[in-house]
Amino acid sequence: MTNPLLQVSNLPNHAPSFDVIEESHYLPAIEKAIKEARVNIDAIKNNEAAPDFENTIIALEVASESLGIATSIFYNQLSANGTDGLHELAEKIGPISSNFSSDIGHDEKLFARVKVVHDRQEELNLPPEQQMLLDDTYKGFVRGGALLDTTQKQRFREISEKMSVLTPAFMNNVKKSAEEFELIIDNEDDLAGLPNSAIEGALHAADEKGHKGKWFFNLDMPSFGPFIQYADNRELREQMWRGYNNQAFGGELDNSKTVLDIVRLRHERAQLLDYTTHAHYVLERRMAEMPQNVQSFLDQLKTAYKPAAEKDLKQLQDFTNELGGPGKLQPWDIGYYAEKLKQKLFDFSSEDFRPYFQLDNVIEGVFEHFTKLFNLQFKASSAYPVWHEDVKSYDVFDKTDSTFLGTLYADFHPRTGKQNGAWKTSYRDQGLFHGKQERPVIAIVTNFTKPTADKPSLLTHGEVETLLHEMGHAIHGMLSKVTYRSLAGTNVLWDFVELPSQVQENWGYTKETLDLFAVHYETGEKIPAELIQKLNDAKNFMVGWSGLRQVGLATLDMAWHSQDPKDISDVAAFEDAATADTALFPRLAGPMSTHFSHIFAGGYSAGYYSYKWAEVLDADAFELFLERGLYDRPTAEAFKNEVLSKGGSEHPTVLYRRFRGRDADPDALLRREGLISKKAKAA
Repeated sequence: MTNPLLQVSNLPNHAPSFDVIEESHYLPAIEKAIKEARVNIDAIKNNEAAPDFENTIIALEVASESLGIATSIFYNQLSANGTDGLHELAEKIGPISSNFSSDIGHDEKLFARVKVVHDRQEELNLPPEQQMLLDDTYKGFVRGGALLDTTQKQRFREISEKMSVLTPAFMNNVKKSAEEFELIIDNEDDLAGLPNSAIEGALHAADEKGHKGKWFFNLDMPSFGPFIQYADNRELREQMWRGYNNQAFGGELDNSKTVLDIVRLRHERAQLLDYTTHAHYVLERRMAEMPQNVQSFLDQLKTAYKPAAEKDLKQLQDFTNELGGPGKLQPWDIGYYAEKLKQKLFDFSSEDFRPYFQLDNVIEGVFEHFTKLFNLQFKASSAYPVWHEDVKSYDVFDKTDSTFLGTLYADFHPRTGKQNGAWKTSYRDQGLFHGKQERPVIAIVTNFTKPTADKPSLLTHGEVETLLHEMGHAIHGMLSKVTYRSLAGTNVLWDFVELPSQVQENWGYTKETLDLFAVHYETGEKIPAELIQKLNDAKNFMVGWSGLRQVGLATLDMAWHSQDPKDISDVAAFEDAATADTALFPRLAGPMSTHFSHIFAGGYSAGYYSYKWAEVLDADAFELFLERGLYDRPTAEAFKNEVLSKGGSEHPTVLYRRFRGRDADPDALLRREGLISKKAKAA
């Protein structure tokens, strides 16, 4: 039988054939794809012609195409639909893929050809995209150990192999420990304070879990978020909070040793490659460039956020005292009393928005937003098999000339086996594939509030922001217009990748955009203008608190990765010391580190700061839209043509400067958050 992972599907855009792909296909496909790639690599090495850009650099770019597709499908399904079988496979596939990468990266004959081309780059006079591909290819070999001696290469291989198992293991422990936590309520009095949407969702979830007539809560955001924000029962709020913050800490699923193993191996790898720390290794390929630049950036933000956060906390404690609440707030009280204070100050509740944000309407409205902004067209399609009934698929076109831009999948709701959070991913990036320019196959994955038997999926405003954010990433991929897939779409320096996503969140606060989709799901009434105004009035509520939290997480990330971790033995104690200056509460549960998936199972190690870094860029970029018009076509076209379509084909500083006409104003973020005067812009 043919393996569907190794066949170019006959579906539109050669999208994956999810209807026939089975778990048993993955390992054989990856093993066979590696053999195919080795044949292609051997042909490059043994080519008698002198090395040049085409027969070496481009040939390498396309040598592992089948392998890239098979592994992307596997790891994407591991996150979105992760069964025990897939997690078992990850422990086998990781080392196999890692060893193949090491074989290629350490091949002296292959590297010698790359080096010949790299050494001749000045005389080649390559256009910017080809120059970037050449630089990335050469640096990829060097950073992959090509210059190491035989003994060092063997150790590098061993490290890579171990890392390929540790990262999926970390992710699996977080997922399973989260799934282990359940709060089943059988006394209706314990639901006091919760909005009807949360109660109905919990009743529906309990029914699905076999607890008919009870209410089921877990750590999925649509369940955890409303509970921690609205439940009057303080003991149960604490129970939920501790469940969330004890993820993968203690017991059989404890990630403490895994964290230490990961950071020690990362440091050793960096040292092998002659970098001081893992952070130095990572940041060489980031806009920030050096750990001290990141630390300076975080210190600057902390100077603004910490006093603001302390003020936020004092205001919240004073308000709590007025209500006769606890004399000393605890972490599980913050969301609850902050919601009540926000209602008092701004005269609305977060739940007031939910009836206006029916998921189907929001999807169509967000599509219309991108149509107005970039002249796109989204068409629902039944031509694509999907991996779960919740998944929807769309064809995306450029309305200007009806050009097909790509395939978009949207996977919206939580389920067992699915990773928490929200993300954009690619099953295939835009660019050269099997000798032709192909369009991308992209997915956005979220964990939005599920529909119940008598209510559709109704989102919070935060979930609307999440959809705009992930669609920003997706559109970055869709509008890519480069030659080589490794430089397409979101394949940019990591502290630039959040700009196209975060900038989209700004439109979610504007009446012009919300009017595209915010209608009451029962009455059809448009969202009242005064409610939108209240949303904007409250936009910077507790901004010091939330900003300091982000700085604290970025500081923790840098602490793990900018020193030698050999003497660290206690994960929790290390975290306490690292975050002492950014934490306004002592740690009252497990450490964040054991479930900090962004840095230990994602791509954000020594890079979590990039969220705030990109916020500076997005605040500065959106100021231009505010000046010229939210849907000003020339401004949107400039952003599309100078940033989104270029992917990683040129340095992001160059791309941003072309779009904005200058570098980003570093004060733009604090100005937007009201932490410095708008007059400071002219100073």
